[in-house]
Amino acid sequence: MNQLRSVCVYCGASMGSKAIYRQAAETMGRELVSRGLRLVYGAGSVGLMGVLARTVYERGGEVLGVIPDVLAPREVAGEQIGETIIVENMHERKALMAQEADAFIAMPGGYGTLDELFETITWGQIGIQRKPIGLFNVAGYFDYLLAWIDQAVKEGFIRPQHRQLFIVSDDASLLLERLAFHEPPQGFVKLAGNGNRFG
Repeated sequence: MNQLRSVCVYCGASMGSKAIYRQAAETMGRELVSRGLRLVYGAGSVGLMGVLARTVYERGGEVLGVIPDVLAPREVAGEQIGETIIVENMHERKALMAQEADAFIAMPGGYGTLDELFETITWGQIGIQRKPIGLFNVAGYFDYLLAWIDQAVKEGFIRPQHRQLFIVSDDASLLLERLAFHEPPQGFVKLAGNGNRFG
């Protein structure tokens, strides 16, 4: 069983076109607080990021946001939620978020969310980290992405065992429960120590 204390959540700086996305962010926030889990996220106060962080913070949960200096005016929009660390660039942002988290969750979002998700999965694939990763598949948002991944496995571009680097659920509570017990497959490179370059 994984000892989860902090969960890094990747999600959109926009609300999306359906009310269910906002509701899902609120649900995830409540679930994190109910389990005493700290939220690590991209420090935005807008879109789903803002909804998630405010839900956690207003219920007494701990929030750590990490944002590069260039995005601070755009995504923070003058409102800081919880503790915020400003770094120089996106690479530092992702590395620090990974270091501070015991697990990762991707929620609906755009290019940035997928960039963060796939970098985290790739770190698991090559053995940089073995922390559990989950997709919160709200209203089937990731169905087409999952179909592409299955196609990549079928065509020989992703090893079958690496399809198990992440788990999927449309239920926030179940996803967090499963993350606590998920053991990702070994990556290409076996690391010494705790098996995590980050944390």
